[in-house]
Amino acid sequence: MSISKTRQKLVDVARQLFAMKGMENTTMNDIAVASGKGRRTLYTYFKSKEDVYYAVIESELERLSEKMDEVAARKITPQEKIIELIYTHLNMIKETVVRNGNLRAEFFRNIWMVEKVRKNFDLYESEILRKVFAEGKADGVFDIENVNLVADITHYCIKGLEVPYIYGRLSHGMTEEAAKPQVAKFVYGALGKSRIDKTTNN
Repeated sequence: MSISKTRQKLVDVARQLFAMKGMENTTMNDIAVASGKGRRTLYTYFKSKEDVYYAVIESELERLSEKMDEVAARKITPQEKIIELIYTHLNMIKETVVRNGNLRAEFFRNIWMVEKVRKNFDLYESEILRKVFAEGKADGVFDIENVNLVADITHYCIKGLEVPYIYGRLSHGMTEEAAKPQVAKFVYGALGKSRIDKTTNN
């Protein structure tokens, strides 16, 4: 097994153990035994349990980055891309937290650890938003003076919606399909777009 595959195996096993038992109740020995790789191999890749935890979060954020890339590459309008990027981010974060069982508590209890690891992702997401906003500005569909500022504001707004979205505190029980046109109307209005494309309502 290659170095990258061995490391990923350790990360995958650790994520499952963290999800089942929680980070605090999982030991390095637990990870070594469950992976079948042994403590020496585990310590070859990670110095501590915290390092493993960081790697687990990074792996989850890589999944989100890949999904964001897919949306950004789609042949849809800049307006549609922004809405899809917002929902992709929120849905992926929610799916990640829900999927990981006991690990979900760590996302909130150790938020400073999560923030440290997600720094690169935050920068990456802001860059994707900048490109889409620049595309929309060039096409004349967004009335934006400072693309960088709008991208940063959008990024932090999405980030701030993560917890209420995860707990279902947005939309008052509305389905995503029903809420999307309203979100689009709000976002387009903020971006200086005077109308909503029919494709977004479908």
